[in-house]
Amino acid sequence: MKLAREAHSAAVVINAGARRGAAGPDLAADSLQRAGLPVAAVHHVLSGAELAGTLDRVVADGHDLVVVGGGDGTVSCAAGRLAGTGIVLGVLPLGTANDLARTLEIPNDLAGACAALAGGKVVDIDLGRANGQPFLNVASVGLSVGVTETLSPRLKRYLGPVAYGVAAVRAYARHKPFRARLEFPEGDHEPLELEDMLQVAVGNGRHYGGGNTVSPTAGIDDHLLDVYAIPGAPLREHVRIARLLKDGSFVEHRGVYHLTSRRVRLVTEPPVPVNLDGEIATVTPADFTIERNAVHVVVPESSNSARFDG
Repeated sequence: MKLAREAHSAAVVINAGARRGAAGPDLAADSLQRAGLPVAAVHHVLSGAELAGTLDRVVADGHDLVVVGGGDGTVSCAAGRLAGTGIVLGVLPLGTANDLARTLEIPNDLAGACAALAGGKVVDIDLGRANGQPFLNVASVGLSVGVTETLSPRLKRYLGPVAYGVAAVRAYARHKPFRARLEFPEGDHEPLELEDMLQVAVGNGRHYGGGNTVSPTAGIDDHLLDVYAIPGAPLREHVRIARLLKDGSFVEHRGVYHLTSRRVRLVTEPPVPVNLDGEIATVTPADFTIERNAVHVVVPESSNSARFDG
């Protein structure tokens, strides 16, 4: 399948618990059908366990296009289930941050996303894994975990992407520094011993945290993991770094560590939770790997975010 409209059978799976998911199932199905996609089944789910089971059934039913509506965590779960199958993933951004949609240049509104999906092309993108768990955007420890723990559904519903900034301020005030060791099993870098850390992140995609950029060169189709580490510092230094998050140039700030690799192992003292695309999914020590071109996904015809390598 080179184009989404060449699909033989499409299933739509909507996370009704996502910020904009409540009204999604019927509207999405109608919009996709009117655009000419062969929608054969529509499912709505309310929990992660229900999502995983539904995706497994959809795969078993033999659909060659699975359209998933929800936030980044929902889409990453779907990508992990579809990776390596050849089944094409369609993305409807119904969450708060929608960073994968931003990376792939998919419109943020439902009508625009449906239109882009119906007229879109199929590319393949990389999938990151942390201790075997999938992520598309960024895996991280430290401040970002505090942000995720602070973000409530109510805060996201009422503030939208602004909720990330509010949560970041609250999490920063409660943050406890940690020690980290970065190891590189392929020998492309020497191990790094890091003290008094604020955050360590491993990026597969380009965007995270409601529009921040992993680095100026990061891409979801470059077959590399972007690793960055931000140490503890006076508040004024962290404010300077925060101002550079949008375009990713913070990785050039003195004191910030940044490198790329295909595999990395992160060990921390003490062990800490790992945030995968907005979901707390595993703990350190964590092994990060990348699966090249693992997920076939629909992007707008005009998107230059990825290509189909086959």
